[in-house]
Amino acid sequence: MALKRVGIIGVNHVGAHVANALLYQSLVDELYLCDTNTTLCTAQVNDLVDAMSFYPRSAKVVDCADRYEELAGCDVIVNAAGHVAAAAGNRDGELRVTTDEAKKFAKRIVAAGFAGVFVSISNPNDVVTAEIQGLTGYDHAKVIGSGTTLDSARLRHALASATGFDQRSINAWMLGEHGFSEFACWSHITFGILTLPEVEKLTGVTLDRGTFEEAAAKGGFVTYRGKQCTEYSIANSATEIIMAVLCDAHIITPVSTYIDGVYGESGLYASLPCEIGANGIEKVLVPELTDDEIERWHATCAHISANIAQIRCW
Repeated sequence: MALKRVGIIGVNHVGAHVANALLYQSLVDELYLCDTNTTLCTAQVNDLVDAMSFYPRSAKVVDCADRYEELAGCDVIVNAAGHVAAAAGNRDGELRVTTDEAKKFAKRIVAAGFAGVFVSISNPNDVVTAEIQGLTGYDHAKVIGSGTTLDSARLRHALASATGFDQRSINAWMLGEHGFSEFACWSHITFGILTLPEVEKLTGVTLDRGTFEEAAAKGGFVTYRGKQCTEYSIANSATEIIMAVLCDAHIITPVSTYIDGVYGESGLYASLPCEIGANGIEKVLVPELTDDEIERWHATCAHISANIAQIRCW
């Protein structure tokens, strides 16, 4: 059986938690870590190897520093390079710094023969993901942004708190930008098989749409205010995407993917439900949206496109 190899670029809070999650879930045989802070990279590798006795099984962990070409043989490369302090008020705050980071590695990795899947979790997520694809000309299906996978979990968190139902029984997704212009796909939310109006009637709880959308879009800043980063939630949402690729799982989750003729929008990355397997995006699944949701889809795409235009160099 072929070894499963994952590379992680940027190993501060989030990248390190992704590495730890992959090892705890026994998803990888080899991990390759990169960071321009070579002292940090060496420290993270050493810490993970020190912990190897406590993981379910052993794996090889390699310190690649800024030698990005050494990641070319990986099945998945995770981009977690970022500067979280720049996004303290808005994910767009990282626009210049994270896109500059991507310029350092994207072309080098593809030129070295990479044939796997990119999973980018850096912010602004849709813009950075589009940049990686644009700089390299790489297969759109193999460049994935974590997108609204995490925001959808935050929406389920808020709905679970209001109704008392377990988050895992709630099917509720945010679409569009991983940012303030995203929107909840209210027309497709279910609790088990119950629709939203049925749940409101049964529980006697009126679910104010705006309140829950704000919780989903801005919930991360609650975490940030307390500890100046988010880490567990984004690392686990990214790990689910990586697992889908490594295990050819064909899960459906909302990720940032290339948009081509979706309700009249094209040429950008934004989140829609996607089937994810060994080849990356196996299929983009476009839901039937209401007129209001379509209007909001256009608005979120316009915001993403405006940000892409600011940094586009491909």
